[in-house]
Amino acid sequence: MTHYPADHGGLEILPFERCLELLAAVPVGRVSFFADGEIVVLPVNHGMDGQDPVFRTGRGSKLSAAEGQSVVAFEADGYDERTQTGWSVLVNGRAHAIYEEAEIQRLSRLGLRPWVSAADRPFWIRIRPASITGRRISDSDADATPGHER
Repeated sequence: MTHYPADHGGLEILPFERCLELLAAVPVGRVSFFADGEIVVLPVNHGMDGQDPVFRTGRGSKLSAAEGQSVVAFEADGYDERTQTGWSVLVNGRAHAIYEEAEIQRLSRLGLRPWVSAADRPFWIRIRPASITGRRISDSDADATPGHER
């Protein structure tokens, strides 16, 4: 297993490319944003379009945040209970609603479904990252990547 430099708390600091790989390796993350005077954190199933997390949603607070190009955070993680290893990747950026038909058609080929299937017409949301950072708790006997436990 590759070891990376550690932060002040002893967590390994993941390089940018590894963060992108890990984000692509899990289907569910959490998007957080400010709405109605509160911080809201909601689960979404997502995909990666290059460096951008993308997801689909119905009308509501997530779409409103994206239409306003609000600052958001997106976080995904993985944990192996057997080895007590895990990782977390955080994306900070701005949400954007996607309305261009060619872009919608291209993203639709990702096969991503909205978290709640009751949405009449789910909208695509893209998060344009300002930063992507990741940390990992590891031991010498296991790799915390989903599906790569030893």
